Amino acid sequence: QVQLVESGGGLVQAGGSLRLSCAASGRTFSNYDMAWFRQAPGKEREFVARIRWNSDRTYYADSVKGRFTISRDNAKNTVYLQMNSLKPEDTAVYYCAADREYGGSDYNSALKYDYWGQGTQVTVSS
Repeated sequence: QVQLVESGGGLVQAGGSLRLSCAASGRTFSNYDMAWFRQAPGKEREFVARIRWNSDRTYYADSVKGRFTISRDNAKNTVYLQMNSLKPEDTAVYYCAADREYGGSDYNSALKYDYWGQGTQVTVSS
């Protein structure tokens, strides 16, 4: 069992930046690939980014590529999402998720992930 707690959300103007954090507790953090998803009102949960257990590879949704950066610190049991050049369409609840299986071609599917945090709200004003 892994417990995930997100933080760092808030209200920001378009063009601004935020850094989200997700602190993990329970099982060994480095046993998991980690990801961020987001869900806007009335929309399905969508993939944002993923990082492998040893940080050797990252994956991004096209909508955030070049603006967002995922990273992790296994010594601190924490995964981060640095979000720059934010747009109003980035407004959503952001969730971190843990996957017990390393790799996999379906990394952008929410069904692949075993543990989820409670989410943190990000609101970008125009």
